[in-house]
Amino acid sequence: MTATPAMRIGGWLLAPLAWLLMTLLSTTIAVAFYLLAIASPQTHQALAAQSASTVALWYFSFVFALAIWGYTLWLAVMFFKRRAGVPRHYIIWLLLTVLLAIKSFAFAPVSDELALRQLLFPLLAAALLVPYFKRSKRVKQTFVNAK
Repeated sequence: MTATPAMRIGGWLLAPLAWLLMTLLSTTIAVAFYLLAIASPQTHQALAAQSASTVALWYFSFVFALAIWGYTLWLAVMFFKRRAGVPRHYIIWLLLTVLLAIKSFAFAPVSDELALRQLLFPLLAAALLVPYFKRSKRVKQTFVNAK
């Protein structure tokens, strides 16, 4: 009885991996900016002048960015280890990126054109990659490691 080894990451799986790694890079930069802001006395003075709800929202955004960074990092590691739970978590992660883009579209003080552009890529990625992760034989054959 010989077990068939899992397929290596390749083919169309390189596109979701690239999307994941680019998001990891951008969330790392966002968290770094938050940490630089927290370390700055000017930020503390500016936040002290704001209402309590604004300060709470700022810190909530920081905690949420940190959580997304951690989840993205964990998912990237699991992707490279070809864990069996990756397809499910990748779909959840894609939906979270769409929700974040919708939040930016609805609540951020940016122009509608910029917000729509930021919403377009996560929507397109989710529309293309969710069916791929659900139906692809390659995905089923690649992500098979239990631990």
